[in-house]
Amino acid sequence: MFTAKIEIPATNALAQIIIPVRISDINYGNHVGNDAFVSLIHEARVQWLAANNYSELDAGGAGMIMSSLAIEFKKEAFYGDTIQVELYAGAINGARFEIYYRMQALRQGNPVIIALAFTGMVSFDYARKRPVPVSSKLMQLLKGEQ
Repeated sequence: MFTAKIEIPATNALAQIIIPVRISDINYGNHVGNDAFVSLIHEARVQWLAANNYSELDAGGAGMIMSSLAIEFKKEAFYGDTIQVELYAGAINGARFEIYYRMQALRQGNPVIIALAFTGMVSFDYARKRPVPVSSKLMQLLKGEQ
């Protein structure tokens, strides 16, 4: 049986994004649905990019596209929770780079890890529809140098 085991890189977080759980994130089990975690990860990445004057269509000269995704669920999240998402950079190789996510909720004054996640990303030229090397600007952002 395959179980995703995600190890957050031992580096400083690139960003800490706060996202409240919306009622539309809740499923029939009365907790945040698996699909909503993907949306929360995407929202955190978009907010991190926007805070640095980038977007997924222009992140330092090229866009980015997701090539892989894994989520390791730890605890349930509920309506009314505020999720703190920390983003970390992993390996950078040519056009490919990794972003890791630690997602936690504050419960009774204590942070509770609800999920760890990973996205494999590709620096992408949308006009030419092909991968391109990670730009020096995005490389600096991923290394926390901006």
